[in-house]
Amino acid sequence: MRTSRVKSKLRNNEPALVTCLHLTDPSLFEMTSLLGFDGIWMDLEHHGYSVETATTLMRAARVGVSDIMARPAKGEFMRLGRLLEAGATGIMYPRCRDAAEAREVVAWSKFAPLGTRGFDGGNADMPYCAMPVGEYIRKANDETFIVIQIEDEHAVGQAEDIARVEGVDILFFGPSDFTILAGIPGQFDHPSVDKALVTVAEAARKAGKHWGMPAWNMELAQKLMGMGARFLASGADIVMVKTALEDIQRRFKPLGFTFDNRLGK
Repeated sequence: MRTSRVKSKLRNNEPALVTCLHLTDPSLFEMTSLLGFDGIWMDLEHHGYSVETATTLMRAARVGVSDIMARPAKGEFMRLGRLLEAGATGIMYPRCRDAAEAREVVAWSKFAPLGTRGFDGGNADMPYCAMPVGEYIRKANDETFIVIQIEDEHAVGQAEDIARVEGVDILFFGPSDFTILAGIPGQFDHPSVDKALVTVAEAARKAGKHWGMPAWNMELAQKLMGMGARFLASGADIVMVKTALEDIQRRFKPLGFTFDNRLGK
């Protein structure tokens, strides 16, 4: 079973960086993992591909070093277990409301005595019945990391209780959903966002856990790390491809090339 790169770094209080891949080309997962990112954020909350497709993408990533952090949708506990068996090292759970829900995530993600995850062993995580059961159970519990997303004002108020749940490794603040649900969509510099960040950071510190959020520029990354964040996400393949294509258009327009851009620019 693979050792988690993310968890190894966090154990030493080193920063860990993940990047988000939405496109379903295995070559992209292979390349990103070979480039040495700590983790790949696989988003099955907002994208429609199957666990079978996710399994193929994880297989491609195994040629490199990156962890796979898979995000199922809220309440998809059966899918969560299948993603772990397919080789995900981490689970990101969205829209967690309170400690009771966080405990349920742990229960589905960890084997006894930490949880009640069902055993198979015949999949990529063990891998393929190649380890003694006791060793596999121990290592799976040690190396699987759980990221709980804090995405609304109620959850922020529950952050300390969530952070104290045994088995939760990381609190992850979701700024986009937070601002939308708070009625201030996209206002990431709003005082309520800063207040929430302080609350989440303090909750993680008190519980001896890590925390983080997306960092879309270096200034924000430095601010977050100054507040104790050690788990950051940056970049998404869709955005990076779009930005690169727009750059090509900008460079070629002075030569007389024109483009029928249907995206509003």
